[in-house]
Amino acid sequence: MSVQPFPGSREDVALVDLLDRVIDGGVVVTGDIVLSVADVDLVYVGLRLVLAPAYAVDESIRRGRSRRPAPGP
Repeated sequence: MSVQPFPGSREDVALVDLLDRVIDGGVVVTGDIVLSVADVDLVYVGLRLVLAPAYAVDESIRRGRSRRPAPGP
């Protein structure tokens, strides 16, 4: 299966390559699910999914640790 990234573009891109490009930059997927009966909300589920390569997450964690101030006395 292949897709064209832009209308009118002649370059075919495989679905795997497209997913690789998207995940390499990182993706955040959000969603909400509400179960209700007779217009009464019974259950609310908020979904947050982050897709990112492991090396990017590791770099982000390391940068976050280096920015934190040292604990005081």
